[in-house]
Amino acid sequence: MFRTNVTSGLRGLQYVEYQRTYAGLPVIGGDFVVTTNADGGVLSTSVNQTKALDVGTKATVTAAQAAKTSRAKVAKVGKVSTPRLSVLADGTGRLVYETVVSGHQKKAETKLHVFVDAKTGKVVQTHDEVRDAADDKSFYHGTVDLSTAATSMTDPARPGNQCGGQGGSATTGTDSAWGNGSGTNLETACVDVLYAVQKEWDMLKAWLGRNGTNGNGRGYPARVGLNQVNAFWNGSYTNYGHNQANNKQATSVDVVGHENGHAVFTNTPGGDSGGNEKGGLNESAGDIFGALTEHYINEPADLDPPDYLVGEEVDLVGRGPIRNMYNPSAVGDPNCYSSSIPNTEVHKAAGPQNHWFYLLAEGSNPGGGKPTSPTCNNSAVTGIGIQKAGQIFMGGLNRKVSAWTHARARTATVTAAKELFPGSATECNAVKSAWTAVSVPAQSGEPAC
Repeated sequence: MFRTNVTSGLRGLQYVEYQRTYAGLPVIGGDFVVTTNADGGVLSTSVNQTKALDVGTKATVTAAQAAKTSRAKVAKVGKVSTPRLSVLADGTGRLVYETVVSGHQKKAETKLHVFVDAKTGKVVQTHDEVRDAADDKSFYHGTVDLSTAATSMTDPARPGNQCGGQGGSATTGTDSAWGNGSGTNLETACVDVLYAVQKEWDMLKAWLGRNGTNGNGRGYPARVGLNQVNAFWNGSYTNYGHNQANNKQATSVDVVGHENGHAVFTNTPGGDSGGNEKGGLNESAGDIFGALTEHYINEPADLDPPDYLVGEEVDLVGRGPIRNMYNPSAVGDPNCYSSSIPNTEVHKAAGPQNHWFYLLAEGSNPGGGKPTSPTCNNSAVTGIGIQKAGQIFMGGLNRKVSAWTHARARTATVTAAKELFPGSATECNAVKSAWTAVSVPAQSGEPAC
């Protein structure tokens, strides 16, 4: 067992991450998180693997065979890592080789982790790190004032953040006045990206108590000019294309907040590896961080006002928003959790947690011009406000383990509500009501409010 990271949160809470080894081999899925208070006292734990491991450590498949099998999972291979012998925390354990294959599937970039059984040679699991989707003139926000270097689109106040083209270098110029306001100008696209990234960074600090995108004071570079109707995070940087009409870049606040939200998800305990259900929760996390950033900025109606729609400003494929958080079924996504969600395409599977977040933040009938939200059990839910909802969601992510599910997310967010608001049962009860309203029921061992 060894400690891998410590992340600070609100109210003096600390989230201490640990990983385990077995017979000297790394355990994939052996992670757990210990939450402590400001005095160092242990408040709770979140454990991924609860069964004792019992697995032989002698491989009958060679590393070369595992690499060959892994290569076959990617259509156009660019780079293959050296296979790493590991133990996969699956039941009492499984001896596997982990190989990372970078390249392209069709036209899309991929960075695929392939786990090959070291005794049978069969692929038992995969996961992809790539997740789809004042004198500075932006396209979406008018004239804004960015924090940049004098002649480079790098952010000196928020380390790691920069924007440039597909080559990976930051855009440069003769002064610090950037963009021309055009939807097809890539320097303008970088203005939109950096504006959203800087506001998301500030929101993470001011509202959620998080120090930067990675939790330790650093962000990630961004690229624009991707020749795809798409945007993605690949584990190292974000990349932004254009809409189908090719008259707007995919760089609105909710899209940038979504892709950077994947980076936050990756940099919380348990990372982004895991099954398809976790992939849906990851996509939802991106949508939630996008909505939080929009509400933090709070732009007027003639620019990009806060809402719970995803991609409506970009109009990615000519149908307006690609997701709807208060009523996911309005765009064909599920409102409610069911046994089919773990096998649902990950962007569609974002529906139940997105719906939960809206109910927690705004309620089922919020008034004030905000949309009503149908519940799966016909219950009425009262919201607690987006800032508190975001704090509880972040607290849940800080307890995330590698095999993340809706059931575990419910328990983690209930625990987060109790620890963040110890003198009140209102927030805790609202978390429970919102999860129940999207068909994620109470869990065994769940804290009482």
